[in-house]
Amino acid sequence: MLGPVILAASRSDRMRRLISAAPVTKQVVDRFIPGEGVDDIVPVVRDLADRGLELTMDVVGEDITNPAQAAAARDAYLELIDRLKPLELGTRAEMSVKLSMFGQALPSPTTALFEGPSGPTPTFRDGHELALKNVRPVVEAAAEIGTTVTLDAEDHTTLDSMFAIHEELRKDFPGTGCVIQSYLFRTEADARRLAANGSRVRLVKGAYKEPASVAYQDKHEIDRAYVRILGTLMEGTGYPMIGSHDPRLIAIGQELAHRAGRKLDEYEFQMLYGIRGDEQSRLAAEGHRMRVYTAYGTDWYGYFMRRLAEKPANLRFFARSMLTKG
Repeated sequence: MLGPVILAASRSDRMRRLISAAPVTKQVVDRFIPGEGVDDIVPVVRDLADRGLELTMDVVGEDITNPAQAAAARDAYLELIDRLKPLELGTRAEMSVKLSMFGQALPSPTTALFEGPSGPTPTFRDGHELALKNVRPVVEAAAEIGTTVTLDAEDHTTLDSMFAIHEELRKDFPGTGCVIQSYLFRTEADARRLAANGSRVRLVKGAYKEPASVAYQDKHEIDRAYVRILGTLMEGTGYPMIGSHDPRLIAIGQELAHRAGRKLDEYEFQMLYGIRGDEQSRLAAEGHRMRVYTAYGTDWYGYFMRRLAEKPANLRFFARSMLTKG
């Protein structure tokens, strides 16, 4: 019941100011976001890798308002990739990107007002074109250090653009992944298409406020859809990435992989940094590929609020801290 309220608060400037100003907020946010800059995150990467865990890195921030901010997001990822290069982790450390950060939602026509590496950038047809222009150098740089990029799913209005960009990038970089969300009605059809063309696909339940016209609203319906979609991915020719902290879904994922005859390196589990760390270590110790979604950056508010909305225990943890120490 509180999930939609929290998601609405994630868009509220007033709530942003209130929560950001609370004395306890930083210590709670640090549970989910281990740093604000690349200097903070490199030691975290080393530590997780030393413990046998893999990573997908997210530079947080979504609500950009101009092309210069989109270019800055691109450059932040390029800096991250440059810092990862000496670690020689290959696909053990990949990137996750939200295309909204790269200009996807900017109005059309979009005129870039910043200097790019080759001089002034041209006028783009629309935000979709700008996002593709900005994300391609990140995918190219990731490939140069032996790793990949996954395109995160956002609200349902952005998905046709995301899938089109995913398809375009896979022409040159077939390892480029994407995310699908089990609470959307469309996802079962999307999964069949992606499973047939050999894509890397992360399956999550979904963390945006979506209307009943496009998405399941009942948790049990979402879970049932998750299992159906995961079965489709396991039976396909792609690479399934199980994005869940739910013990039941993790067990079902293992069973579906076994039935499909998949080896341990032919699928993986993914969980958020700061959640179920013991379970992450257990799965890795059993030989599973266990990837930790690790976010960092100064624009943490929207990401943090969605983590609260996803799981009541996260909200209770934050509320208890606010009441006792705020």
